Formats: sequence, C-alpha cells, structure tokens
Amino acid sequence: MAKLSYKQKYNKKHGQPLNKANSIKSIAKKSGIKYKNALKIVEKGKGAFYSAGARKGQTPYSWSMGRLYASVSPGSASSKVDKDLLK
Repeated sequence: MAKLSYKQKYNKKHGQPLNKANSIKSIAKKSGIKYKNALKIVEKGKGAFYSAGARKGQTPYSWSMGRLYASVSPGSASSKVDKDLLK
C-alpha cells in the first residue's frame, strides 16, 4: 500500500474523501489554529518554494498547502518548525 500524503492523512483523520481539497480557513478551523497563523504557514511555504525549489509540476500554492497540511500533522518536521504558529 502506498504511503499517505499529509493531505490524505488530514482528510482521513477528519472523515473526508482522501483527495478532497480543503481551504486554508477550513484547515485552520478543524485543526484548532488561528486563521492568521495558517496564512503565515502558507506564506512560509511559498517562500520555501522560491528559495529552495520544488519538484517538477509543483506550483507555489500546492507547495505551500502541502506545508500547511504537514504543519497540522503531529510528528512531522513542519509541525516542529511551525510549533509557535500552531496555537
């Protein structure tokens, strides 16, 4: 079985179809973090896209949403880096 992405893990945890897209506001609300902090995480993800590069076919938005999904997933590297924003 293939490894689930952070988006798929998030959707599974919240009883949604695995590939359902979620808005930043929805992720913030369901994860119990402030919307403005979720936006900051997304901006950090966009910055990482431009500074470090990304896989072929990725957009700054898809990269930043991946960062947000990872940040709200306990135990991920992003959740440790963004711990001050996960309040």
